[in-house]
Amino acid sequence: MRALAFDLIRVLDENHRAVGEWNPHLTDETLVAGLRAMLLTRAYDSRMMRAQRQGKTSFYMKSTGEEAVAVAAAMALNSQDMCFPTYRQQGLLVARDWSLVEMMNQVYSNSHDRLKGRQMPVFYSSREAGFFSISGNLGTQFSQAVGWAMASASESDPRIAAAWIGEGATAEGDFHHALTFASVYQAPVILNVVNNQWAISSFSGIAGGERATFASRGIGHGIPSLRVDGNDFLAVHAVTDWAAKRARMGLGPTLIELFTYRAEGHSTSDDPTRYRPNTDTATWPLGDPIARLSDHLASRGCWSAAMHTELEREVKEVVDAAGRESESFGTLKEGSRLPASSIFEDVYKIMPPHLRDQLAESGL
Repeated sequence: MRALAFDLIRVLDENHRAVGEWNPHLTDETLVAGLRAMLLTRAYDSRMMRAQRQGKTSFYMKSTGEEAVAVAAAMALNSQDMCFPTYRQQGLLVARDWSLVEMMNQVYSNSHDRLKGRQMPVFYSSREAGFFSISGNLGTQFSQAVGWAMASASESDPRIAAAWIGEGATAEGDFHHALTFASVYQAPVILNVVNNQWAISSFSGIAGGERATFASRGIGHGIPSLRVDGNDFLAVHAVTDWAAKRARMGLGPTLIELFTYRAEGHSTSDDPTRYRPNTDTATWPLGDPIARLSDHLASRGCWSAAMHTELEREVKEVVDAAGRESESFGTLKEGSRLPASSIFEDVYKIMPPHLRDQLAESGL
């Protein structure tokens, strides 16, 4: 398997056909569902980006160009499997049909925010959707996922874990700690490195990407490692399905490097034109994952430009309706807020005496 850590696994060829031994042979219905989830993710991102520019929230991070990384993986995993995401995996929630209104409430920190304004915008969390709280401390997701997977295996729980970090975070100690534990304890976990070429404004070579592939770092730990075209929906689905089956059979972890590209800035606080050419996205050789899947469906004779346009219109209406509902509960600029007394809640299962005293003294 060693060569798979250095090659690039692809399914879609230049003529948009599914070819090769990694072809997952997905049905038309599955592929259309994947296309819809990616389009819905992109439409959601566009609306929330505008909301940030309008001052309705303080911060946002788009996943433009990386939608297949999350959506294809979510569709290859079981809905009960636990995901430990980093930035730009909102497609996991979208593909699992989690409420867009709930996601928007969290971004706005409004009166219906389930996290009560205690997380940065886009740091979603949903136990029901198997989506572990996003952490701003990069690399922690791998250690957390491995620990969760070890516990799952020890309790004979059939669920597995999957985690995502950026290529820059592979330079953190958490990356190597997690790989060591995963290998030694045969943890049923999929460890995904999203190599989108940029860690904020530092290109992947700063983290060692010019010396060797990020997938190859798993070889020394004895972990099967794969490098895949992250903009190829079918390829991402295929390798995730393969890794999930290994994990469920008790064969341990898999490391996957998803080679993709961050088409826009790191966040709304970033200006990528200061460190890379404006034309970069137009010349990115792997292409747009949405366009590639749409073209593949057309090559199968079950899709057309008119159908694609209609689907874009449909998902935009879904997002706009969710936006109107969420904004009715307030935004960062206006609307009702959670009561100030809520700062005392959810810290302890039972509020201890010193917090009860502080709550009483505050008069809230």
